[in-house]
Amino acid sequence: MFYVYILSCADGTHYTGFTTDLSARLQRHQWGAVNYTSSRLPIKLIFHCVFIDKYLALGFEKYF
Repeated sequence: MFYVYILSCADGTHYTGFTTDLSARLQRHQWGAVNYTSSRLPIKLIFHCVFIDKYLALGFEKYF
């Protein structure tokens, strides 16, 4: 499975990402291990979508 997700950051910005393991990726964001969101904590997951095709997921992420 492939996930496209959107996070709301504490500074009012949004982060869009792609991953194959949503739980692990969210933990990395929460721990400050992702450069963009590390200075914008706390973050909140506001959207995610599941794809079975990697290239459809990547195309959807770029569309956002």
